[in-house]
Amino acid sequence: MKIEKLIKETLENLLIKLGSEYSDIVIDMRDEDTYTVNIKSEDATTLIGHHGETIYSLQHVLKTLCWSKSKKKDEFNIILDVDNYRQRQEDRVIAIAEKQVAFTRKTGRPQKLPPMSPYFRRVVHIRLMEPEFDDIETLSNGEGDQRHIIIKPA
Repeated sequence: MKIEKLIKETLENLLIKLGSEYSDIVIDMRDEDTYTVNIKSEDATTLIGHHGETIYSLQHVLKTLCWSKSKKKDEFNIILDVDNYRQRQEDRVIAIAEKQVAFTRKTGRPQKLPPMSPYFRRVVHIRLMEPEFDDIETLSNGEGDQRHIIIKPA
């Protein structure tokens, strides 16, 4: 069975069992082993939960079920989104980082971003590794919930 079909069927069954209404499930490949799954739903706030807690839990359950049914096991990753909630979050985090890059370039002083999850720190590190930011360096600092990124001149 194709991974996309497995993901869609598994997610549809989960949503039915949760009693969550949805109008569509869109699956795209982000890279060779990562699938982005976006649920279009009128019930988005329930599926997202407080600060995205429900969506992250649902993503974990979906991954675990798909891995157990797949012959590939954990050779693929799934990023679950609802009505592009996570994409909007990524865009906001990148915008904040780029604003701090501009300030760092202007002043030459390192800038500290607010604490964020490992996922969003990775998004920022990857974005700021692009050629247009070759004059900038990033590093993660701090522990646990206080872990944050420092942007400084290279």
